[in-house]
Order: sequence, then C-alpha cells, then structure tokens
Amino acid sequence: MSQPGLFNDLLRWEQRGWDALCAGTGADFYTSLMTEDGVMVLANGLVLDRAAVAVSLNETPPWSGYEISDARLVAAGDDSAILVYTGAAYRAGEPSVFRALMSSVYVRQQDRWRLALYQQTPLPGPEVRGART
Repeated sequence: MSQPGLFNDLLRWEQRGWDALCAGTGADFYTSLMTEDGVMVLANGLVLDRAAVAVSLNETPPWSGYEISDARLVAAGDDSAILVYTGAAYRAGEPSVFRALMSSVYVRQQDRWRLALYQQTPLPGPEVRGART
C-alpha cells in the first residue's frame, strides 16, 4: 500500500476510534481493534491491556468532541506503521480540553490493521474551551 493510502487508512481508524469514544461505544470498538496483547499507555500513567481498556471505557463518560491535528505516518516495516498526532478532546460541562501527543502503533494481522500500542503524552497546561489568547 502506498504511504498516502496507508496514512489515510490509519487516520480513518483513529477517527473511528474517537467517534466511538464520543458515542459511548469505545469499549466494543477497541476490543475489536486491539491485538490480543495490545496495550494503552495513558496520560494519567496507567498501562492498560485490552481487557482493562474495555472495563475503563465502560466506566468513563463519552467525549463530546475531538480534533486530530499534525498527523504523520512513521513507517515501521511492511506489516506495521505508527500514526503520530496531536489530539484534543472535551466533555460537555467540562471547561478544559484534554490535549496530548498521541502515537498509535498498528500491525497488520490477517490482512487487517490492528492496534498494538496506543500512547498519550499530555501537553502542558489545560486549555480552556472558548478562551482566547
């Protein structure tokens, strides 16, 4: 697959994931997307395996909206690639926006891209929605 084609495919997976997090269906989505031994390394310092991700997402309120910016693809071989981007998300009723640098490592298994590792690095300081600088 060409680099632009792969980039677009993986970016669509990220968008589908965020859409699921906004719809409250993130647990089902990520259970299906993650590899058996996949993990998420979250901004709060937790490292969750696939089962713990599902439990966590079932207990977490959905996001109200998100933005993906500055996305880029890092080649990692024929059957793996890394999507790196800045993510921002907010929840209704919360004045701050969660902003982090995010990396998703995908591996191709049985002709399907699967998420092996997702990692968040929080950006300094909370951003307040509606604030102008």
